[in-house]
Amino acid sequence: MENKGLIGLTIFIVLGVASFFVWDTFFDGTIEVEDDGSITVEEDKTLTYASSTLGFSVKYPEGYTVDEMYVNQFTDKKVIHGVKFLVPGKFAIGTNLSIDTGIAVESLPRAKSCTGDIYLLADVSSYTMRERGIEYLIATSSGAAAGNLYEEIVYALATSSPCTAFRYFIHSGNIGNYEPGAVRAFDRAKLLSDFDTIRWSLIFGREESTSTNAIPQ
Repeated sequence: MENKGLIGLTIFIVLGVASFFVWDTFFDGTIEVEDDGSITVEEDKTLTYASSTLGFSVKYPEGYTVDEMYVNQFTDKKVIHGVKFLVPGKFAIGTNLSIDTGIAVESLPRAKSCTGDIYLLADVSSYTMRERGIEYLIATSSGAAAGNLYEEIVYALATSSPCTAFRYFIHSGNIGNYEPGAVRAFDRAKLLSDFDTIRWSLIFGREESTSTNAIPQ
């Protein structure tokens, strides 16, 4: 009985040593985790968009799509031009967020006073905020229709000329209208963090566009 026990122990030790050798030889220190849209192992890479026509440059996370044909049909007589950065599809898939969500940089060259409310139509709440040495005149608006929720936050740069503003446009579905477990609520904190980072990166200046994934005109 003792000999059998000794033989069993010896086999166990040999297998253990062999397993460690295989693990140490082939394991490269990387563990793959199924991406659920909420975990990132590496920091987001950034790209630069610069426009000689609009006169500014911004940095944005890789995966966002640049829409250089963006136009905000404000009213029949008022059209706002700019550029929009649309969220990556993988950020919205499986959530209640719509893929037309994004952040736009817009301009109103004829504005006499650069305030956020001139970029919105109705149900506006306005306030002033100073952040990183820049004064913003902010206006917000929200609405709902047919199970869809719409939220807009406009950050107008008070001293900019022409009047320049960032529009956060968030379009989502009412999470209560989905079957339980069908989708998850989108990561609002991550979304706003991305938008803020883009806004903070603004530099005025006339350069050639360096965008690599703009929507073709």
